[in-house]
Amino acid sequence: MRFDFGQGNLVEAFVRQRKSRNGWLDDIDQLVDWRPLEALFDHVYASREGAASYPVLVYIKLLFIQQWHGLSDERLEAAVDDRLSFRRFCGIPLDRPVPDHSSVWRFRQHLAAKGEDGISVGERLLAAINAQLDARGLILRQGTLIDATIVRAAVKPPKGDAGEVSELDPDAGFTKKNGETFFGYKAHAAVDEGSGIIRQLVTTSAQIHDSQACDALVQGDEAAVYADKAYDDAGRRKRLKDQGIAPRILYKAGRNRPLRPWQKSFNKVMSVIRAPVERTFAAMKGELVPVL
Repeated sequence: MRFDFGQGNLVEAFVRQRKSRNGWLDDIDQLVDWRPLEALFDHVYASREGAASYPVLVYIKLLFIQQWHGLSDERLEAAVDDRLSFRRFCGIPLDRPVPDHSSVWRFRQHLAAKGEDGISVGERLLAAINAQLDARGLILRQGTLIDATIVRAAVKPPKGDAGEVSELDPDAGFTKKNGETFFGYKAHAAVDEGSGIIRQLVTTSAQIHDSQACDALVQGDEAAVYADKAYDDAGRRKRLKDQGIAPRILYKAGRNRPLRPWQKSFNKVMSVIRAPVERTFAAMKGELVPVL
């Protein structure tokens, strides 16, 4: 069954006049040209049998809300059903049901699926959004801040040792940070210095080391790359220099190889410059986004 959201009603017209504290969603809705984003899914839902029950744009916006607020699929369903600002942003009328969590999960699988060229729909989606931001002159290219953050899986971790695989989320994995065990994924991001825009995002199982995704996150048109000690590698520094990119990666002390005074000073300065990447991750996890 498909729902046509083209028609409104009197209640909807009344609600639209109510300005909520989530007015930033309305601003985003006006800023983004959603049509080319929808077009990315034409081949996914080319047939009537494979079509989604809701317009593709509804699912795209649902995933944005989920990302911004750090919601599981189940909590996303409940939140959108409850909040008028979320419904309005997604284009779901008050007299229509919200897509259930299993539908959101299936749509996300379409995002992750790779095409014949090895590029996923999700990667194309991010590239299309960045193209719009770039057209507005918002991407600065002064430098790229590279880092990774742990994203907990939306399901409970499997029982047993850290080698167990979850039947509900087999791609999730275990990792440890500061002595605490986490189950889920790592989001590896390339963030534009100065604007905070995510230029590229790579998601891996949590057990993958941060540095393994580093080279794939270098954009090639930035003046410098900033990263923490986990990415310190002589070969990586040389590759960046060969591309004309300044390798502003923090130095890591080795066994019987303490940092020199100039390296310590370098690390302090670079740490300040790369600090905004943490704000980007906080926004991704919903920690800086106001809620109704």
